Amino acid sequence: MTSPDLTVANIEKLADLFPTVMTESVDADGNVKMAVDFDLLRQELSDHVVEGPQERYQLDWPGKRAAAFAANAPVAKTLRPVREESVDFDTTKNLFVEGDNLDVLKLLQESYLGKVKLIYIDPPYNTGNDFIYDDDFAESVESYLSASGQSDSDGVRLVANTESNGRFHSSWLSMMYPRLRLARTLMSEDGAIFVSIGDSEQPSLRRMLDEVFGEQNFLASIARVTKRSSNNGTHYASGKDYVLVYARNAETLPGFSTPLSEEQIKGFNRTDEAGAYKEIGLYQAALKHGGSIYPITCPDGSHVLPPGTVPWRWSEATLKAGLDKNLIVFKQTTTSPLVDADSGKQSTWNIYTKLYLKDRLADGMVPKDFIEDAQNNIASRELKALDIPFDFPKPVALIERLLGQTRSKDAIILDFFAGSGSTAEAVFRLNASDEGTRSFILVQLPERCAPKSDAAIAGFGTIADLCAERIRRAGRSTREKAGLVASQLDLGFRKLNLDTSNMADVLRAPEATDQLTLDQLEGSVKSGRSGEDLLFQVLLDWGLELSMPISVEMIEGKEVFVVEDGALIACFGESLSPNVVHSIAKRQPLRAVFRDSSFASDDARINAEQVFREVSPATDVKAI
Repeated sequence: MTSPDLTVANIEKLADLFPTVMTESVDADGNVKMAVDFDLLRQELSDHVVEGPQERYQLDWPGKRAAAFAANAPVAKTLRPVREESVDFDTTKNLFVEGDNLDVLKLLQESYLGKVKLIYIDPPYNTGNDFIYDDDFAESVESYLSASGQSDSDGVRLVANTESNGRFHSSWLSMMYPRLRLARTLMSEDGAIFVSIGDSEQPSLRRMLDEVFGEQNFLASIARVTKRSSNNGTHYASGKDYVLVYARNAETLPGFSTPLSEEQIKGFNRTDEAGAYKEIGLYQAALKHGGSIYPITCPDGSHVLPPGTVPWRWSEATLKAGLDKNLIVFKQTTTSPLVDADSGKQSTWNIYTKLYLKDRLADGMVPKDFIEDAQNNIASRELKALDIPFDFPKPVALIERLLGQTRSKDAIILDFFAGSGSTAEAVFRLNASDEGTRSFILVQLPERCAPKSDAAIAGFGTIADLCAERIRRAGRSTREKAGLVASQLDLGFRKLNLDTSNMADVLRAPEATDQLTLDQLEGSVKSGRSGEDLLFQVLLDWGLELSMPISVEMIEGKEVFVVEDGALIACFGESLSPNVVHSIAKRQPLRAVFRDSSFASDDARINAEQVFREVSPATDVKAI
């Protein structure tokens, strides 16, 4: 028999008496546990201010410094193309990456620094059982889950995060923090991020986003109705979640807009030679800024002013221009809010401006921070239409609306918690509706589907497999519905897998290197890696976008990759002849790369470099 843990019992009693002094800490084994903040406890038990650590406004948790380190730590990995699982591989601008998003975000830093216009993510909601990210990147997902007892002998996940650990905030915050920091560096100056989240972590996430992006760049906390009716819950039935919206730089981010509804369009119920319009009062009581206060002459010669200190909506100069363009309407009424400037009494005139439908359609409306027509059952129907089984997807309509509000038709859109791939379908739909050229980068962990799940029964091994297939089917569905526009749409994607570096590990102790291994040390590239594998690592190393068009040519029997019409030409074949090198140099590419072992000797490599100096001196030449 084991005696009760009195320490735990005492902490529970303190938590009951003083809930504000409870915090989270880590034990000797690095596990998160409940703990007592003794500085706060001292204050609770004192009748005066207790001296202690300097107070500051901050979000802190056990593991924050380690999480910051994880964001900065380098990774020796690469992205390997999987042509056979892709669609329109050579020409598409869309990317789907299978792997841990922390590592993938690091690998994308050079190629996409400051290029991502929009980010949408739907991270785990931290309900205690729905996230498995572990950032000890020395371990694979499989070994981590196995070592922690979270998967069975077949590698199938038993639990994602135990109740005793998953409901702690610290583990979730440590998972999100480095990913958000890396995501921010990828964003353009006029970029924005949308993050879906539930009640559990909404307050913590808001503070974390304030820290990462700056509180001044907060744009909105959008409430979304997730379901119309429910009877689940002790005190309240949950029926909403949130989308937190932040700008990379709010000062340079253009305003958002949303299309007019049919009901709003009906409000433009007047017509003149310029088209349909509606009238808006030049004075509005709720207006606190805008124009200025000045007298306006009415048709009968009287002068009117707005009441009190509220200004007109238009400045005097704007009003003059409006009169010249027939945009001002004077109406006599007994209910005018305006004041006669001479008598100080109520005026018999009110003044309106014309707002034309064509202008409003172009400008749209400022989006509301409440969404009630993008419920979860819509997402279920969307997946059912594609015959894709997945729990808790986000409605495509939600993501489509959020991305469409930005009015950016050529944005690179990133989703590094891809799930079932709703973001990809949203991009397809948006481009089909407005003939845009948006492209996406999706990242999904290859988490195994439970054996008895609908996904597994349908033949999907991992969530990443399911996501890739959903993108394929969504592309076909969009093509069928798009009609004549379909031929102009990019409905494909390049599949890339996160893997170890293509470069061989040649760092060995002297005693481990004998005559039998010397030949193995000559090559710098791991066996089994293709020329296309090497090409994509070169793209990452040189900071080139992974979506650049690629064509393959043969020169004297050697495979040559031509990227973006000569932005890069690569040849990784063995025993390159001078003629092959000379042919590539004549193309005068911006960059050229070869395999180091392609040259029979150092003299051959030096001769190749000399050829480029004579034929194409501006080419940046590299051997790997």
